[in-house]
Amino acid sequence: MGRSILLPGLSAPATDPARHNDGGSPSAAAATGPWALIRRQLLPLVAWVALALLLRWTLIEPRWIPSGSMLPSLQLEDRVLVEKLRTRLHHPLPLGTVVVFHPPPLLQEAGYDPSSALIKRVVGRPGDRVEVRDGRLWRNGVVVEHDWNAEPMDYRLDGLTVPPGHLLVLGDNRNASLDSHLWGPLPEQQLIGTAVWRYWPLARFGPIRPAQDAA
Repeated sequence: MGRSILLPGLSAPATDPARHNDGGSPSAAAATGPWALIRRQLLPLVAWVALALLLRWTLIEPRWIPSGSMLPSLQLEDRVLVEKLRTRLHHPLPLGTVVVFHPPPLLQEAGYDPSSALIKRVVGRPGDRVEVRDGRLWRNGVVVEHDWNAEPMDYRLDGLTVPPGHLLVLGDNRNASLDSHLWGPLPEQQLIGTAVWRYWPLARFGPIRPAQDAA
């Protein structure tokens, strides 16, 4: 008595794993639970944010033009992309390059925020002798024909030789620019990068190229 009898032609009933597993497999629950959903949605977002921060720190970042010192080349509130690799690798910058930089020590002493950014154009590299006279920019004894200036300069800059590790930078709107003619050569360690592309407004969308400089 009490023994089960297997009738001919019938098989023993299959065991249902779900009936012996409170709530199903733990691994299956983990794969379909709320935390799995959060991980699937959050991890790609975190990866994209990390990539964006890496690119901003090492390669390129957006900036906007805060003043009219670069008129007419760059308009107030234009948006530009700043490439940072060349300055990080200490590659020589061509004359005419538009650079973005932190305020030099003299401006910081005058109250400028050290983390703020200024934008100007390179008109002199280490070893160049630069001066402004008769309303014109002179470099190494030769007048610079293509000096990116919209009007004659109304100031004089006595000849100075750009020291090693420095650049001479001027705004294109020379008579309304706080630049090297007032505070001297820019230390290269203050450089953030070079402005390479204007992306806003769309009407002026395109690359920012140094003008041809014959001098």
